[in-house]
Amino acid sequence: MKNQKLFRITTVPLSLDKLLSGQLHFMSSYYDVTAVSSEKEYLEKIGKREKVSTFHLEMSRKITPIQDFLAVIKLYRFLKVNKPLIVHTHTPKAGIVGMLASKMAGVPHRLHTVAGLPLLETKGLKRKLLDFVEKLTYSCATKVYPNSHGLLDIIAKNSYCSVTKLKVIANGSSNGIDTKYFNSNLFYETPNLELKKELALTTSDFVFIFIGRLVTDKGINEIVAAFKVVNVKYPNAKLLLVGDYESDLDPLLPLTLLQIQTNDAIITVGFQSDVRPYLSMADALIFPSYREGFPNAVMQAGAMGLPAIVSNINGCNEIIVEGENGTIIQVKNTSAIIEKMELLMTDENYFKKIKSNAREMIVSRYEQKLVWEAILQEYKNLD
Repeated sequence: MKNQKLFRITTVPLSLDKLLSGQLHFMSSYYDVTAVSSEKEYLEKIGKREKVSTFHLEMSRKITPIQDFLAVIKLYRFLKVNKPLIVHTHTPKAGIVGMLASKMAGVPHRLHTVAGLPLLETKGLKRKLLDFVEKLTYSCATKVYPNSHGLLDIIAKNSYCSVTKLKVIANGSSNGIDTKYFNSNLFYETPNLELKKELALTTSDFVFIFIGRLVTDKGINEIVAAFKVVNVKYPNAKLLLVGDYESDLDPLLPLTLLQIQTNDAIITVGFQSDVRPYLSMADALIFPSYREGFPNAVMQAGAMGLPAIVSNINGCNEIIVEGENGTIIQVKNTSAIIEKMELLMTDENYFKKIKSNAREMIVSRYEQKLVWEAILQEYKNLD
């Protein structure tokens, strides 16, 4: 089996780096693995870390028909020469490019993982176009793997493909989580105090943390609006935003940006390659996203012992069980965020209960090695 070729494709190497970290190296013990993505220098860095081959294929997350056509042709030629047994794509653009090229090249097993559907927040002609592309991607695939049961239901409801093609691997998630790495016991009190001092936080502060892109789709406008109200009532409440803006793709409201810039209780630290130090000194995750596949941030926070406030969407409502390891609110509901933030800050018994359950409910369901083994078994079953 080691001589059989497996190609894993993402639109940008950040997805290989953060969403599939370690998995390619694990698979390289069983297959001849090649990672395919854009941004050549970054891709090659990941290839060295994972000890796999790489193939640079320039792609964009935006709608770029000419560039996408050229990418399909380039990938098709590469596939015809290398003849992989399996091509496995992630992310929408890599999905359509990879599945089309693989179908044209006659690759036997064409697999696509769905880790979210950005099109759900679009309307009009753009929605129709994205629906068409999604259906075309799935029609070229031999198997489609939604990474949550909620996503599977959405795909089936929208008739994107036959339900016989669909399967959720393990308990969901594209990569699981390394619970030995995401473990608060690795962080001691002194470093936490130093980080809090650096961020102008005190030991009496209650810190809500968000990890992800600072965009509208992640519920940042609602978080900031809710926090403004909570912070007036509870001055020791703090909001820590870990992630970068995407002003060209999904900008925040001007009022939200102004509040982030002027409210001293809101701290932004940008993108962090290691989020554990920030999770280790926070009290709860706030994650009211509009759409997700299977959010790593929620698993990471849980593994670090943090309860979470999440929106009632697929993935989030599978990781979090209401009242057990967090609480679930309706999407785009600022009032609900206010209510739950106050609940966590004022009901000590409730907070202690959901906090005490947070880590174990991640370890028992989403340990990384279990997910990797399940994906490997899926590959073996294709042979």
